[in-house]
Amino acid sequence: MAGEVTPRGNGDERLPARELRASHEDRDRVVEELRMAAGDGRLTAEELDQRLEVALTARTYGELTALTKDLPAGPGLAAAAEPKDLVRIECGGSSARRDGRWVVPKRMEIRVASGSVRLDFTEAVITQPALRIDAEVSSGSLTLITRPGIVVDADDVSVRYGTVRVPPPEGPGVPALLSIHVSGKVGSGTITARRPRPPRPPRRTFWQWLLRRPSPPAITSGR
Repeated sequence: MAGEVTPRGNGDERLPARELRASHEDRDRVVEELRMAAGDGRLTAEELDQRLEVALTARTYGELTALTKDLPAGPGLAAAAEPKDLVRIECGGSSARRDGRWVVPKRMEIRVASGSVRLDFTEAVITQPALRIDAEVSSGSLTLITRPGIVVDADDVSVRYGTVRVPPPEGPGVPALLSIHVSGKVGSGTITARRPRPPRPPRRTFWQWLLRRPSPPAITSGR
């Protein structure tokens, strides 16, 4: 991305490198660097979402460079966020969950007898484009909490008496972050994928109710 080039047919006119058009490979490389930086803790989940959206639509080298100029270069970025090949979760009558900044593995095997398993991807560190989940839910529940850019496919799940609920894909304007493919079987349990519920508005205090003052505005996360 350094240096200058002479565009064809423009004589001695020189075009700065930052104004050159970026290729699909250039964009993919920056996307991977951003994901690795998030795994190292250098970017928050919200910052990662914002930068990925710009990277996937960037047209020039200058736009891509602006996204990584505050990040160190080099392969060491992936060290702290190396995803596991396989994670197994077995749940009897209790509950298990993954939330916060957990690193999404390449594959998961989940067995639920009568308890519940909850996978929250809203702040998860995503370092690869796909996750395969092999699920066997007897009479418990498996819940996936997604965020914009995460698509869940559960067409390969066989259902006996239970239910499988997956939200429809989002519009084409949402950048793809992760594709989750769920396969396996459901006995009398449930597999549900859903987006986070909006926060409840704060309740009025007694004095606000007494004076007929409106409730304070709800605080949103900004996403």
